[in-house]
Amino acid sequence: MNVVKNPNDEQLRRLTERPEVNLSELQTTVSEVLRRVKAEGDRAVLDFEEKFDHVRLSSLVVSEAEMLEAEQQVSPELRAAIGLAHENIRRFHESQLFDGHPVETAPGVTCWQKSVAIEKVGLYIPGGTAPLFSTVLMLATPARIAGCREIVLCTPPNREGNVHPAILVAARIAGVSRIFKAGGVQAIGAMAYGTESIPKVYKIFGPGNRFVMAAKQQVSLEDVAIDMPAGPSEVCVIADDQANPVFVAADLLSQAEHGSDSQVFFITTSEQMLDKVQAEIDLQLQQLPRQEFARKSLDNSHFVLVKTTAEAIDLANRYAPEHLILQTNDYEALAEQVVNAGSVFLGPYACESAGDYASGTNHTLPTHGYATAYSGVNLDSFCRKITFQHLSEQGVRSIGHAVELMAEAEQLDAHKQAMSVRIQSLNN
Repeated sequence: MNVVKNPNDEQLRRLTERPEVNLSELQTTVSEVLRRVKAEGDRAVLDFEEKFDHVRLSSLVVSEAEMLEAEQQVSPELRAAIGLAHENIRRFHESQLFDGHPVETAPGVTCWQKSVAIEKVGLYIPGGTAPLFSTVLMLATPARIAGCREIVLCTPPNREGNVHPAILVAARIAGVSRIFKAGGVQAIGAMAYGTESIPKVYKIFGPGNRFVMAAKQQVSLEDVAIDMPAGPSEVCVIADDQANPVFVAADLLSQAEHGSDSQVFFITTSEQMLDKVQAEIDLQLQQLPRQEFARKSLDNSHFVLVKTTAEAIDLANRYAPEHLILQTNDYEALAEQVVNAGSVFLGPYACESAGDYASGTNHTLPTHGYATAYSGVNLDSFCRKITFQHLSEQGVRSIGHAVELMAEAEQLDAHKQAMSVRIQSLNN
């Protein structure tokens, strides 16, 4: 891990830089897969499933029999946990429902907005080293609340041709319409273009490896919307001298185990805490089944000592982390100063894992510094706002002449005429 004490301006700049993600070398492979899926449909998807996921499928569709079998394979305890998480996610996202109110902007001029669900959405759920059934809940639950008519889910099968049962159970609970056995670039292409089995959608959501990210970027240029650009997952933890080093180390490791490219950033105002957390990480690391991933991630991590929590929050805002954990006595005051973060966890007991699974907030968040401009997935992600306006005769009299003057100044005579004929009709 990279330890920096009291960094200067140049060191601060370097600390907040992300590793460059060079997708150019992937583009040829990704483009060829997408081209074939667009041209050949199911046949191409099945071929790529055999090539990349090492499974020969007779059908891409997850059957009702497979759904029922999955329900038998998931323990009652895990099913109850999934149900609890779903209920909290539902409750939080229902609180975001939009209620547009008409506004009279001028006498006789009324404007308003209506929230309308995206009719068809596609969810991509990775199924590799960690089958992310929690992401099914995070994406399908708000999609269902929003009123999306069709919720399509693609996820890679294992080498026996089966989808992880917890993914299927979560999909049933959250209200997914249809599920398909397709992973990687071929799944993104199938949802972007449509195949004989997999319907074309209007927006694609979900995380994935660099091939999936490159595919999402390519299809978003012309064919379909995507949730957000993304890079490796990341956490920033700020701790003072009163923090619990066991908690801090556990939070850092919970991020590091995601993968070797995960980003771990620790900022503290206490040199003693810095030493304690490093020692505690060494202890906890020995107990992790995924310690190889965590070690590689920690090799590229930053542990930074600063003088004050004000400096700490300034550094965090410059970094703009996906997850920000504030384990300080003044976490409420610091929270007011957060301007760039995907999701913020306050106090010693609010671990990132709570938000990842069951607190109710969404864990699909901007990474790679995109928290400076993007929100995490929320109910609005699955909606569009359609704007309406109505002008009465009084409305024409209120704003008509201003419209004429502005259109004339922009040399758009037809625009002016559209209002002028209405004004003239009222004067006749």
